[in-house]
Amino acid sequence: MAEDLVALRWEEPAEPGDGPVLVLLDQTRLPAEEVELLCTDVPCLVQAIQTLAVRGAPLLGLAGAYGIALAAARGFDVHEAARDLAGARPTAVNLAWGVQRALEAFRDAGPGQGARAALDEARRLHQEDARGSREMGRLGVELLGKLVPGGGYRVLTHCNTGALVSGGEGTAFAVVRAAHRDGELRRLWVDETRPLLQGARLTAYEAARSGMPYTLLADNAAGSLFAAGEVDAVLVGADRIAADGSVANKVGSYPLAVLARHHGVPFVVVAPVSTVDLDTPDGASIEIEQRAGDEVTGSAPPGTQAYNPAFDVTPPGLVTAIVTERGVVSPVRGDGLARMAGGDFLRETDHSGVASEFRGAMG
Repeated sequence: MAEDLVALRWEEPAEPGDGPVLVLLDQTRLPAEEVELLCTDVPCLVQAIQTLAVRGAPLLGLAGAYGIALAAARGFDVHEAARDLAGARPTAVNLAWGVQRALEAFRDAGPGQGARAALDEARRLHQEDARGSREMGRLGVELLGKLVPGGGYRVLTHCNTGALVSGGEGTAFAVVRAAHRDGELRRLWVDETRPLLQGARLTAYEAARSGMPYTLLADNAAGSLFAAGEVDAVLVGADRIAADGSVANKVGSYPLAVLARHHGVPFVVVAPVSTVDLDTPDGASIEIEQRAGDEVTGSAPPGTQAYNPAFDVTPPGLVTAIVTERGVVSPVRGDGLARMAGGDFLRETDHSGVASEFRGAMG
């Protein structure tokens, strides 16, 4: 079961005089083999982040916080570590957020207490993430019940949003898991998610471990599923949500949102509040990470140039709802996001109007 799937953990030194270690489940080796990567310094962790051995917005926040704790415990320059970690993947706002939380704890601690304070803060974030994951699963499955009356959901996902990206059960996949536990998951459609196949390698891996009814499809086959009426809802995560509700997520998410709108299918984003970046005004202001061309040119003629963005941006008008651990924002507008991210959002908001608003938007 996914409960024993641990993507990241802190290990205290086994022998006196040794330093602590940050242990990562190397996601580049899944599903063929479960191999752990041991990071004893920040350069190792930065490389793991950049090569996607550790990935996913919430988990990157935890990795950033634990990275500061690791640097402090082993006597490295904490501020240099913060700079290197925060810049490792520029689109994922949670990474810099986790770094900042632990760095502030380190700075605020008394003499000789910085390393312990940074570790305590990282562990606090870890616990918060697990609790938030459970709450997103609960709120998300309640929303599905309103958007798709009758149950028996056929859900399409993109990339990987489960326990491998979280200290808990994930973001969008936490909703899928809650529906499965309730006996309401009829079919999980898993986009393979090119070019690095996070869906085929990781989401299918988690679905299989959980005994879910799932089917893998090539990304460009999604349109035929919509046309055949086989999709009840699209659930995706997010790496950054701008102040206006624009959502940066794994490349390929925006085309799914367009397809969903054309076919009258809800497109729901599930992400923690820490992914909302009120300092980024709109989608055009989000820095999109460009990855190496050789990720896509393996079968192409030598010298072929490649366009390989890691993310795309879905405008708020195509997003039916954003589910966070604090509640559901729908319709997706800047004022609702600002109230939620600012802490003024009512945790038990009445979302009974979401379904009717969605149906109205569909015309």
